This record gives sequence, structure tokens and C-alpha cells, in this order.
Amino acid sequence: MKAAIFDAVGAPLRIAEVPDPAPAPDEVVLRTAGCGICGSDLHITEDPVPFGIGAGFVLGHEISGEVVATGAAVTDLRPGDRVAVVPMRGCGHCPCCRAGDPARCPEMTLIGGGYAEYVTVAARQCQRLPEGVALVDGALAEPLAVALHCIVRSGMKVGDRVAILGAGPIGLLVGFWARRLGAARVVVADIHDHQRARALALGATGFALSGDGLAANLADACGGAPDIVFECVGKRGLLQAAAEAVRLQGKVVGVGLCIGGDTWDPFIALSKEIDLLFSVFFHQGREFAVALDALIGGVPQGIVTDRIDLSPVPQIFESLRRRTTQCKVLIQPELA
Repeated sequence: MKAAIFDAVGAPLRIAEVPDPAPAPDEVVLRTAGCGICGSDLHITEDPVPFGIGAGFVLGHEISGEVVATGAAVTDLRPGDRVAVVPMRGCGHCPCCRAGDPARCPEMTLIGGGYAEYVTVAARQCQRLPEGVALVDGALAEPLAVALHCIVRSGMKVGDRVAILGAGPIGLLVGFWARRLGAARVVVADIHDHQRARALALGATGFALSGDGLAANLADACGGAPDIVFECVGKRGLLQAAAEAVRLQGKVVGVGLCIGGDTWDPFIALSKEIDLLFSVFFHQGREFAVALDALIGGVPQGIVTDRIDLSPVPQIFESLRRRTTQCKVLIQPELA
């Protein structure tokens, strides 16, 4: 099969032929229908050691596909089933896994493999798609569930004023959920305005430009200092900017993956007595299922700007390291 291969830091991905996968007893093989290119994939190729990634690895964890083969111990899936994949692979038997929360399993690993024509995953990582959701769009369930978990972690209440730093896929989907779940104001901020229309279409009530005067811009657009600020970029200095923007005794939720450390002055957070929270992954049994159902309406699909086959993946992947007008790029091997 064809796959996009990671070799080393600084080297572009390459397309190569690799052996077709075979399932272990508890696994299934999927024909990949869709796989999103995630910002964390870019981070992994720049600093692979913390993620345990080496030469020959196939990236891609936002996956949907059709079951084409099952392991000997798999009884609840069969060839032809349409599924989306939860990329956190837990042990399957600890209390967290049994509770539908493999992200908190002590043995959890974040799987890859989606940048390929076929991928092998544990059967317990698969969830059938609802009727009315296109197979390829099931790949959006993972980022959609990540964004929903952000809202759950924040404790957002109906009527809250919400600000979101970053108009990438996760920031836009946090805005989608915030408005869907009752926020009175949802303002997305970014250093460029090319995602303004997309943010508003997904439910935001306003859009602000980052930079000097961000706190004032957000307060103006929110009708007062926001109750909750979500930092969805992962760049140095943005937790500080969020703390400056949020109201007294408000909440800042760190979502973006900031590798290499950050520097900030906690005095503003202390003086305003804010809550500083962080959010990662999601609950498989609750949030992932809700995310799948939300795809029925077709609104979250608005983050998709490009649908490509495997051939241009190396070039598109490198272009995403720079600020572009693209949002979510979906790899669809069948387009070749």
C-alpha cells in the first residue's frame, strides 16, 4: 500500500510503498476513507523524541474508514462496517478503559497510521458512524471531540461570554460548541482575518484581530471582559495574553500544544484570581459519541478547506508549517 513516511527532523515526508497491514487478534484493518492533518502532527515532526516517534513512522490520528479485515478475537465488528477511530489506545482492561476513558489509561499511546491507504487499530478504538454522516467526514469526529472536551473542562455556563485565541480547526470547533451549548457571546481572535467568515459560519458572534489592544478588542466584541478565554494556538506569550483579557475570577483554558516552554508573569493571574486549566484529548464513551452525532447537521464540516489524495501530502504538509489560508486538510486516499 501507499503511505506518507516520516524519516527525520527537517526532511519532508515521502510517499512510499509499504507492506499491507495484518490485524492482531484484537485488531481490525481499515481502508482509510479520511485522515485529517493535525497541527500536532507538525509538532511531532519538529520534536519527535517526546512522542516516541522514529524514522519510518506513519503519521495520522484523525481517522475514519471501512473495516476490511478483523482479528480472530474481534466479535463486534465485521467487514463493511463504517467507523471513526479514537486514537488513544489504552490497555482495554484498567478502570479508566472500562469507563470509556482510555486517554487516562497508564498505558495509553497515541496511535498514528492514517496517512496511508490502510491502517490497523484495536477494535475497541472504533465507533460506528451514525446514519447520515459521510464515511470520510467521520475523520472530523476526533478534533470535534477534543473541542467539546475543552468546553466540558471549562465548566462553561449558558450565557457566558467566551473568547478563543486562534482560528485554527480546534479554535473554530471550540467556538462551534460554545455557541451550540449556550454561550451568549463567542469571539474568535487571530493574527489574520482570513478565517473570519468561517468562524461566523460555525457559530461565533464576533471576530477580533490579535496583537496590541487584544484585551480591549475582546472586551468590546464580548460586551465586557470574557468569562472564559481558550488559548488554542500553543505559542509563547498567549497564556499571558489570555490572563490579561479574561475577567476578574474568570477562567483561562490552555489547549494549544506549546513545545519548548513558555515565559509569563503570573502576577496578573494572581491579582485577578483567575482559574488556569488545561484540556487534552476527550472521553470516548461520552464526548466522542456526541461529536459523531453533531456531524449529522453538516456544520462542523465547514472547517474543511482541502481534500487531497496521498500524492501531494509531503508538499501540503510542509506548506502548513507556514501561516496559510487553509484550515483543515483531509487526506482521502481514494481520490488518487
